[in-house]
Amino acid sequence: MDWKRLLIERNEAWWDQAVRIALGGALVLVPFVWIGGILGWLVALVGVIALFTGITGHCTLYPLIGWQTRRKKAQGKPPKRQKRAR
Repeated sequence: MDWKRLLIERNEAWWDQAVRIALGGALVLVPFVWIGGILGWLVALVGVIALFTGITGHCTLYPLIGWQTRRKKAQGKPPKRQKRAR
């Protein structure tokens, strides 16, 4: 098992991070605004996890299930652009 890939490597695209940050921020506020008690705090915990993964750009579950929303970097040099004929 590749521990670097499992625990460190960024695997979320920018849009995935934005959704996690927005959703996580909203869920953190749930126990203060909407649902009280233990259920509210469990929802807030899910929000903290979503917020953390959105900020770091890494989701530990993605490598375990084989997902990645971030595009892989191209190996080697990109091909040179050809000039258009005028």
